[in-house]
Amino acid sequence: MQLCRYHHPAHGARLGVVRNGTIHDATDIWPTLTAFLHWSIGRRNLVTDVAAALGSRDPLALLGDASRPPAPDALHLLRPTDEQEVWAAGVTYERSRVAREEESAGSGIYDRVYAAARPEIFFKATPSRVVGPYEAVAVRSDSQWNVPEPELSLVINQQLELIGFTIGNDMSSRDIEGENPLYLPQAKVYARCCALGPVITLRDAIADPRRLMLRLTIERGGVPIFVGEISTASMVRTFEDLIAYLGRDNLFPQGVVLLTGTGIVPPDEVSLDARDAVTIAIEGIGELHNPVVRGG
Repeated sequence: MQLCRYHHPAHGARLGVVRNGTIHDATDIWPTLTAFLHWSIGRRNLVTDVAAALGSRDPLALLGDASRPPAPDALHLLRPTDEQEVWAAGVTYERSRVAREEESAGSGIYDRVYAAARPEIFFKATPSRVVGPYEAVAVRSDSQWNVPEPELSLVINQQLELIGFTIGNDMSSRDIEGENPLYLPQAKVYARCCALGPVITLRDAIADPRRLMLRLTIERGGVPIFVGEISTASMVRTFEDLIAYLGRDNLFPQGVVLLTGTGIVPPDEVSLDARDAVTIAIEGIGELHNPVVRGG
């Protein structure tokens, strides 16, 4: 069972529940994702409770073919979040540690954080900087080395309880970050710097989130120029640990999304540019497709 936000041609943005490949409108129960997250507090079995809340209402529409862009005037999925900030964890996979050490000219800071008790956690995006399925992500106009970072993302309610999972793309300017670690906010936070979607799979609907395969595909002119895969089993941090550090002396009255880091890093000669396309797939959640534009 999954949650989604979708655009209805006659009614605008709505909240839905996806069951058996069909969307059931639930806006009358939870007008926003923020409302759903508040409702979820303290619930032990979300799938059962959501099914009970929905009752026997008829499905609205099929989820649709995720492999092609929807018509703008048709029912289509939006980013699954509304008022939630997005935060991110870094250096949670060995491959990320190696790549960031190399780009920082062997500074040693990423080696140290990889083994430290405290994880790297940083602010990623305000809601206005987040895009959804088939919306364009951006590369910075003042950067020449830009990559997508495919990440399993945790959807967390106001009481820091994990309620589900979505796909995240933490766009990153590697040359800016590599020049000086203090430039991390500029390398990470800018317009269209983050994509989420296509849906939120409820935590009870995934048997083992620490055994999921992630796949990244970058296309140029319709031809793949990079394909990479990794399992979340390679992550060195637990979800509980990341959530606990995120919540230290912090409040999230609308809930929050936490990206859990990437283990797929394209080779140095691969850099995104305008008109490329990025697809991230995670089993149990789906595929997130985004074209690329250059900012400025």
